[in-house]
Amino acid sequence: MNGVTEQKKKVLIVDDSEMNRALLVDMLGEEYEVVEAENGMQAIEILQKFENEFSIMLLDIVMPGMNGFEVLKLMNQYHWIENIPVIMISSESGSIQVERAYELGVTDFISRPFDALIVRRRVVNTILLYAKQKKLLGLVEEQIYEKQKQSNMMIDILSHIVEFRNGESGPHVRHIHVLTELFLRYLVQITDKYPLSRTDINQIGMASALHDIGKMGIPSEIVNKPGRLTDEEFAVMKTHSIIGAQTVEQLPYARDEEFVKISYEICRWHHERYDGRGYPDGLKGDEIPISAQAVALADVYDALTSERVYKKAFSHEKAIQMIVNGECGVFNPLLLQCLVGTADSIQEELRKSEQGDVSQRNARNIIEEVLNKEGMSASERTLQLLEHERMKQSFFASMSKEIQFEYTVSPPMLTLNTWGAEKLGLPEVVQDPFQDGELSNMHETKTGREISDAVRSTSPEKPILEYDFQLNMGGELRWVRITSRTIWSTDEPPRYEGVIGKAVDIHETHEQMKLLEQKAFHDGLTGLFNHSYARDRIKERLEGRKDCKFILAILDMDKFKQANDQWGHMFGDQVLIHFAELIRKNIRGGDIAARVGGDEFLIFLEYKTDIHTLVDRIFHSLHGQYKHFSISVSMGVACTEEVGIDYDELFHAADQALYNVKQTERGRYCFYEKNMQTDCSAISSIETEETEGE
Repeated sequence: MNGVTEQKKKVLIVDDSEMNRALLVDMLGEEYEVVEAENGMQAIEILQKFENEFSIMLLDIVMPGMNGFEVLKLMNQYHWIENIPVIMISSESGSIQVERAYELGVTDFISRPFDALIVRRRVVNTILLYAKQKKLLGLVEEQIYEKQKQSNMMIDILSHIVEFRNGESGPHVRHIHVLTELFLRYLVQITDKYPLSRTDINQIGMASALHDIGKMGIPSEIVNKPGRLTDEEFAVMKTHSIIGAQTVEQLPYARDEEFVKISYEICRWHHERYDGRGYPDGLKGDEIPISAQAVALADVYDALTSERVYKKAFSHEKAIQMIVNGECGVFNPLLLQCLVGTADSIQEELRKSEQGDVSQRNARNIIEEVLNKEGMSASERTLQLLEHERMKQSFFASMSKEIQFEYTVSPPMLTLNTWGAEKLGLPEVVQDPFQDGELSNMHETKTGREISDAVRSTSPEKPILEYDFQLNMGGELRWVRITSRTIWSTDEPPRYEGVIGKAVDIHETHEQMKLLEQKAFHDGLTGLFNHSYARDRIKERLEGRKDCKFILAILDMDKFKQANDQWGHMFGDQVLIHFAELIRKNIRGGDIAARVGGDEFLIFLEYKTDIHTLVDRIFHSLHGQYKHFSISVSMGVACTEEVGIDYDELFHAADQALYNVKQTERGRYCFYEKNMQTDCSAISSIETEETEGE
């Protein structure tokens, strides 16, 4: 023995029953230091003071005042659940309460009456499991750090290549990264309007480095012009946002990754302004993603405080004053609060970023190699990049089955993507298409004239046009939907120069949308609405007709587990399908029915007079026999007259009524009452014999 006593691990027991706490203390007291709480509120007070001291919590669910579910919700809210494993104390291992507790982060459960050996073993196993998880998380964290360092390095390389060509200040991209994260971290402290996690903010910060990647596609004489740009040059310069977005969008892989989506938002919309006067799409307010809004503010601040070939740098104080006064465009008022609120720390944060690190120095060395390798000129690299982008664009057009086109007035020329040209039986480039008869067999002349007139009726302010059009595709006339954008010169008055757009087969798109809607709105097994869609529909009904009376019923099939255990899950699925059909047959067309999950369903309907007769009829109609399985239902009912029109409160009330049924005897229904926890006199029952006789 070395004389060192290992400190006992600390356990928090939360139970309103003094007897239960005493039993658990006796079982654990010799090996653990036990702290007791007799209700949920007391447990929260203890965790607020000593959160980091506990290795595990044993939590009862049914308690007066703050129950176990409310404790779990707060533990999730404050992220305590991430560090303290919770074992639930339950008297009913198969109940819906256990399932809900697992969803809220419970690790395991023990049932009453307590078995000393089981209690000790589960406590030990849970503590060991969390210890191993923490060790693994530490290893993963180290690997993520290394990966993130490499990702930052690659982004630095790419962004500094862009800067090298643009002639901008070297630290510009890193400044945008630092400022964007600084503003967003402050934003989530002052408002919950934008629910951004730390991971979200980190990804936006990394993606901000790509905001000007589209400038690789702009001629260098425009990008690096020391003087003021002409209107024509500025029009070309403004296309860098679209070029950047297309570059990101046309990646051959990982298009659905969140980082890629954020990068697209930033590239395309970081020059939009809150009042709708930005470009390229004239978005207004929160139509602009918050990622692009934050980068826009960071970009303007850094541009003002940095020296350029065409301007001197403004001071930190002057730059903030100019932005707040609206001299640089209109920004989100909340983001302006962030700018002012972080003003004292901006320069210090930027100073830290300029000190650099190993990855930054390595990035600069690699950039130098890339730029000097084999004497490759900037124009050659740009051509290679554009050719690569054209290849990717063609690939994705074929995958999406879109006909993409571009028409220019001067010279008169129609350009099609490869897939679209093959589909239409045309060359990819058609010179003077409306004169040489190339398109004469593609559509009726009258329809062609109507579309041509419609296109020319657009304006620079409203350039988007959508219309349906019959095209000859492979010898068959097919209806397609064309979405186009007209191109206008910057002259006064503006001159029509052409149109870009895409065409998709309406029939194929309609079928795809029907399939997507079916999956998005309906439960895959029963065909009823899923809970998410039903919730949205119910909220609309409640808000739209506040003077009407509604009920929400939650139904749970009794002993459904036996169907799966005795006859298999395929039979269990058949029972659920049959039960869903019973629901359909016994509700009206305007009522809403949904599968909440497992063997739990909900029904939402309007009533005018006798609510009890209506509920009783529906309840009885859902009992019966399916093959060798007797269908019995427990149901909780809440009405808006009693609860109000808030959906969450209505659902909670019906769930509480269902819980009361399960605590007494299944095969009943119960109306929610405010004294529900102590009184269940409103419960009505149904005898099995009566059900089978109907």
